[in-house]
Amino acid sequence: MSQSEKIALFFLRVGMGWYLFHAGVVKILDPTWTSAGFLSHTQFGFFNAFLSPSVLPIVDFLNEWGLTLIGLSFIFGVAVRVSSVFGALLLMLYYFAHGFPRPDEHTYIVNMHVIFSLVLLYLGKINAGEIMGLSSWLKKLPIFSNCPRFREWL
Repeated sequence: MSQSEKIALFFLRVGMGWYLFHAGVVKILDPTWTSAGFLSHTQFGFFNAFLSPSVLPIVDFLNEWGLTLIGLSFIFGVAVRVSSVFGALLLMLYYFAHGFPRPDEHTYIVNMHVIFSLVLLYLGKINAGEIMGLSSWLKKLPIFSNCPRFREWL
């Protein structure tokens, strides 16, 4: 892989990380934020179960912190393989919540959630955390020489 390709993948990884991190932090810092508004406009009954008063705080917590931690993972290039799968699943939940095949009035079948999910999965597949990320440095630590499974997750 050429140096210019590595630089492009680095910026793609960090850009996706920032997008997700920012989306999560904004929710964490706003004490009035809740996913109830989003969930109340979903097209499938499956998502109505998340509106239950006992479940909604858990959904909010997982959404806020999931976005934030997945974003940090991509920004720093740590555990990108694992984070890419969870990030893609989270984004596809957003996608399907608003209806297939028309998730919004401006798109048909493919919208930004699908594209971003594919980008995350691609970055995970090529293990983009090793491209100017902390993953390659962390793999050299003694703790990971004894645990090869954890090294794969980095």
